[in-house]
Amino acid sequence: MTFVHLNKLGDFELEANQIDGVRYYTLPSGKKAPSITSITSFYNRQIFMNWRKKVGEEEANKITKVSTDRGTRFHDLVEKYLLNIDIDTLDDVLPSTKALFIAAKESLDKINNIHALEKPLYSEYFGIAGRVDCIAEYDGGLAIIDFKTSKKIKPEKWIQQYFVQETAYACMYYEMTGTVVDKIVTIMVAENGDVKVYEKSNKRDYIKLLTKYVEEFVTCKLGEYGERR
Repeated sequence: MTFVHLNKLGDFELEANQIDGVRYYTLPSGKKAPSITSITSFYNRQIFMNWRKKVGEEEANKITKVSTDRGTRFHDLVEKYLLNIDIDTLDDVLPSTKALFIAAKESLDKINNIHALEKPLYSEYFGIAGRVDCIAEYDGGLAIIDFKTSKKIKPEKWIQQYFVQETAYACMYYEMTGTVVDKIVTIMVAENGDVKVYEKSNKRDYIKLLTKYVEEFVTCKLGEYGERR
């Protein structure tokens, strides 16, 4: 299969840096905006803190590293595939990563007419930015597409933050280009080869949650700033 690239964002890039553990992007206006990933992580921080306390710091660090490495390798391979690179010619792909890719390939092949791949986005309105996995047609409708790996397929109620993040990208893309995204799509593949595709069209519901996420982040950070003065 050959994927068509429309390259709607051209060579657009944003500079990013870390400040107090939060990733910030410098917008064209010169303003610094926190990444949507930092905001969703902040909103769900208590869940992660409770989990780390339950399993212990050492085990939590080990699990986090394994998860991050697995996800990074899968993302890299998917990006190459969508760039029309023959995966079978690559000699540095781990068997476990190749297995995840093979499991997800049927879902990946529903992607075409790619608007953007691993590109930065931003919203002056929300004061946020981030780096989207993929914006493309999926099963005929324009979608924000996020690629996720997991030890096991997660129940939908556990991954609300994914949908909020993807909705944020849809808002950013609309603000930057005037193009309306039809839906958000999460392609999740588990270590055992199970694949789950979550498709959502109710972006309005997640915009309300996005506003809540941003407000809590800003309120807390302003409070921290006030305490330092």
